[in-house]
Amino acid sequence: MYLVAYDGSQLANAALSRAETFATQTGQEVLAVAVVPDDAAYAVEAGWVPKKESFDRNAVVSELHRTAVKVAPSASFRSLSTGRNPAPGNIVAKLKDVAHEEKASIVFVGSENAGRVVVPLVSIGGNVASDDDFDVHIIRHAPPHIRNRYPKSEFYLS
Repeated sequence: MYLVAYDGSQLANAALSRAETFATQTGQEVLAVAVVPDDAAYAVEAGWVPKKESFDRNAVVSELHRTAVKVAPSASFRSLSTGRNPAPGNIVAKLKDVAHEEKASIVFVGSENAGRVVVPLVSIGGNVASDDDFDVHIIRHAPPHIRNRYPKSEFYLS
């Protein structure tokens, strides 16, 4: 089982695409996991909605699912919530819990910051990468076909 930390960003899409490529070669299943807090400010910061007033958690989850299936048609999708005002540690804990439950052999994370010598406290990827119970593949660059097909600005819900 390959688990992908998924938030709909270009790097998450690149990680999901890479996981599906690996899975095709190895016969593994892919699970995209989106942690979507019940928090409008977080949704704006994540680029899921343009303003707090347009936040609808179910609509965000539906859009993440739709996009994940476009990127990796054979992947499964799961969404989780952390409530309001999520600390990065809560999101990381949810991702690690699912990775352990599913006995993931590899976790794919799209992150510009993960794996650096100094990991910012807010780095989801860096904190997931710190778990030594599974391998972690860090995707730091979205290839052109991902950048062109899934630009961040198109994620906003209408």
